[in-house]
Amino acid sequence: MTRQALDLDARAVANGIAETIHDQTLGALARRGIVVGISGGIDSSVVAALSVRALGPTRVFGLLMPERDSSDDSTRLGRLLADALGIMTLTENITPMLEAADCYERQARAIRRVFPEYATGQRFKVCLPSILATARLNVPFLVVETGEGVREFRLSAEASQELVAATNFKQRIRKMLEYYHADRLHYAVAGTPNRLEYDQGFFVKQGDGAADLKPIAHLYKTQVYQLAEYLGVPEEIRRRPPTTDTYSLAQTQEEFYFSLPYPEMDLCLYAHNHGVQAAEVAVALGLTVEQVLRVFHDIDQKRRSTRYLHREPLLAEPVPEVAH
Repeated sequence: MTRQALDLDARAVANGIAETIHDQTLGALARRGIVVGISGGIDSSVVAALSVRALGPTRVFGLLMPERDSSDDSTRLGRLLADALGIMTLTENITPMLEAADCYERQARAIRRVFPEYATGQRFKVCLPSILATARLNVPFLVVETGEGVREFRLSAEASQELVAATNFKQRIRKMLEYYHADRLHYAVAGTPNRLEYDQGFFVKQGDGAADLKPIAHLYKTQVYQLAEYLGVPEEIRRRPPTTDTYSLAQTQEEFYFSLPYPEMDLCLYAHNHGVQAAEVAVALGLTVEQVLRVFHDIDQKRRSTRYLHREPLLAEPVPEVAH
């Protein structure tokens, strides 16, 4: 196994996905175009570029939805992408909606369960211990920026669940706006998860997990970057490290959810999916066999714990007239 295992024919893949987007949008979904929530990240940029390739720029609507904790780069890079693609965009600042839903104060109340002195507005993020250093307990910890520096606190299960529940307002309000604009334009909503995120449940149910089509859910993130280069996504977006852009302190996806940086995580997921032995993966990535086995175990654990996110609503009795 080598790092080239995820190489693809970008031109062929881009053309194939674009054709699928065209057929799904205008055919199966019977919609006139695509709405894409643009975050300034690589995944939404590639989905937007593929949608333009499929339908043309006049049928793609980009929605930028910053809030008070968003990085300034998110909106700036989103506009950079829109200009490069020639698509229409609208900026909807969701801070007032989040304030009305009490999102930020709900977050603060959850934080005060473990750090009673927390003052609303102090910057924070949630992290997991590195899986490479030791077989970690899947217990998140809170990082808060204080006047004396950065402090860390172990989150109780109750505090963690409450904090995540409050934070999920952000993804759900964004999706509500995407569907508002899709409804008024008679467009479909395109989801932006890559395979790593889709497989490992790195999305919010009825938030960023909701969509009418998910064009890149079968592609590893490494492959999304290959498509981005082929499609001409601006280099600054391609150079930007993947972030959650969810909490007020800057946070990588590796810190928050995944065991490894995405190139290594992609290869571990690919290897696990294809039955490649841990010893072979360890040589390719410069890890120990024990570390690779920990990552494999973490992959399986995340699949089990997030299976609920993929479920459709359960019915008491089948309704055959509207069966899929």
